[in-house]
Amino acid sequence: MNAEIIAIGSELLTPFRQDTDSLYLTAKLNELGVEVSFKTVVGDRRADLTSAAQIALSRADIVIFVGGLGPTEDDLTRECVAVALGRPLARSRQIIADLRARFAARGWKMSDNNLQQADVIEGAEVLPNARGSAPGQFIHISDAGGEAIVILLPGPPHELKAMFEEQVLFRLSRLTPARYIAHRELRIAMIGESAADARAAKIYKPRADVETTILAGSPGEVQFHLRSRAETMQQAQKNVDSLAAALEDEFEDAVFSANGESLEQIVGYYLQMRGATLAVAESCTGGLLAERITSIPGSSRYFLGGAVVYTNSLKTSLADVPSSLIEQHGAVSSQVAKALAEGIRKRCNATLGVGITGVAGPGGGTEKKPVGLVYVSVADETRTEVVERNYPGDRERIRHWATQQALDLVRRRLMV
Repeated sequence: MNAEIIAIGSELLTPFRQDTDSLYLTAKLNELGVEVSFKTVVGDRRADLTSAAQIALSRADIVIFVGGLGPTEDDLTRECVAVALGRPLARSRQIIADLRARFAARGWKMSDNNLQQADVIEGAEVLPNARGSAPGQFIHISDAGGEAIVILLPGPPHELKAMFEEQVLFRLSRLTPARYIAHRELRIAMIGESAADARAAKIYKPRADVETTILAGSPGEVQFHLRSRAETMQQAQKNVDSLAAALEDEFEDAVFSANGESLEQIVGYYLQMRGATLAVAESCTGGLLAERITSIPGSSRYFLGGAVVYTNSLKTSLADVPSSLIEQHGAVSSQVAKALAEGIRKRCNATLGVGITGVAGPGGGTEKKPVGLVYVSVADETRTEVVERNYPGDRERIRHWATQQALDLVRRRLMV
């Protein structure tokens, strides 16, 4: 069975509110073996909502409407879904009584506009809302035209989640065939999306039992999302695991995560496994590398700290980069990156030191040192490595590319 989720509310079509309910619902539906084929966001306009409902009912086995069940004039979900189904609405005396009791218990007087929350579509089961005033509705359609399930849920996440888990899941589980969906997510560092796909296509295209989606994540990262449906979870998992293994063989150590972890998480795992510590000296990234590392809980066990050394004087005073080295080669140079990594490692008494210097733009570039030129260095007690890269994009992307490169160099050093 497939599903469509329709999130309702004009505020969801502005930059200020996001539809997060559909993410939760998708995960829960997948657990039941139900694929979400469509997601729609529609504003509080009667014609648009009715049209969206009619389209969804024509193409999905399960349609879930989220929001628009309140007492105000723009709460139109019940009315529009009833029109799309060709069914009348009837006002429930029981819901009215429950609403009046709810308001009285709080010492409030209920206004008449709350009565519309008692309108029930013909044939619907009412889903009481213990955490709000708007009840949901569950409609199972089984007639000559086929079978369909229509669900109306409140928009506030705490109301929706409780109602779905307490009252919808068991109803759906009785009506949906036993199918299972398994997921795997592989992440690859420092290979472009097109190059990754060119190498992977010959592996995943013959596999009809696994759906493969390739996404360009943040700069310097490509993700392979693998999904398989089967009659048992064991078979579904076997399908995705076998394809994941084939992709890992192809990309070898470029694969940094086989289960969706971030690069900073993986680096943290390796540092803890090795009993190693890390310190950083950042110029053009301005602390972004340290922020990524410390975004992981427990990073204090392996990250000692470091310095943002934007000026030449701070490169010297905080990371012991000789001023003569800067004068001879310039602040953006492999020599200075090397000195930054070695200097901060010794200053912090860390196992590994990282140094980053470059031209993030949009200004400051020259013919010899253009915008996007970055040097990243990793040093331990015995060896220092420096890479030179020319990254594309704006300032934000260049800075992220540089931190991704730094984390990947640290990962590879710890893999040895």
